[in-house]
Amino acid sequence: MRHRVKKHLHLNGKDKAHRKSVVRNLTTALFEHGAITTTKKRALAIVPVVEGLIELAKGDHTEYNKIRLIAPQVFTEKSSREVLKAGETYKDRTGGYTRITPLKYRDGDSAILVKIELV
Repeated sequence: MRHRVKKHLHLNGKDKAHRKSVVRNLTTALFEHGAITTTKKRALAIVPVVEGLIELAKGDHTEYNKIRLIAPQVFTEKSSREVLKAGETYKDRTGGYTRITPLKYRDGDSAILVKIELV
């Protein structure tokens, strides 16, 4: 029986380390490049992480503590700085920092490819 088992709807069938790694890689790439092309499931998996990081960057912490809290969730220092810049950019916005736009179906497996970008 599968009672009380946490369901990972977007990255189902992957172990915890792989899910965490995929989310960190995609989040880092999104902040470094501003927009990335990926599958719909992966894009939906990183939206709450990206929104949480921007909310953290908008918060009342000192810059040192913001970096300390952001660093474990992204891979590079450059992307940590970009999160802080995004926090300043979206200071007056209350949410909805990402936009997901469908592009096409991938030829190999017909997965839906989307473009996720910072608004």
